[in-house]
Amino acid sequence: MRFMILVKATAESEAGVMPSHELLEAMGKFNDEMIKAGVMLAGDGLHPSSKGARVRFDGSKRGVIDGPFAETKELLAGFWLIQARSLDEAIEWVKRAPMDGGTELEIRRVFEMEDFAEVMTPDLRAQEDRQRAELASRH
Repeated sequence: MRFMILVKATAESEAGVMPSHELLEAMGKFNDEMIKAGVMLAGDGLHPSSKGARVRFDGSKRGVIDGPFAETKELLAGFWLIQARSLDEAIEWVKRAPMDGGTELEIRRVFEMEDFAEVMTPDLRAQEDRQRAELASRH
């Protein structure tokens, strides 16, 4: 099972305050542990919402909203994509993350193709397989 670990933004991350050297060092060690255990698939930090935009869909109309965005508690500051046997295992990894006070991490399971079995046609399966192979060859 794959899980997306969402690192919620804080007032500091939204203000563009960079993590300390000590935190980056601890995060690097934590990431190394997850990589060696075969758990970590990807992970990165995100710039503050002031450097981003949202695209709102309303029928055929597309509207762009420039950051920053108001509700800090609803914003993201980073993510990990991990592979674990269960939500409980994902939780145990997340509990070990070297986070400062006030940080909140959200764990969400990623859909797998099997989850769409009722509506997945052979053509859609082939398209998905082709797309995954193409992405893998580029990275």
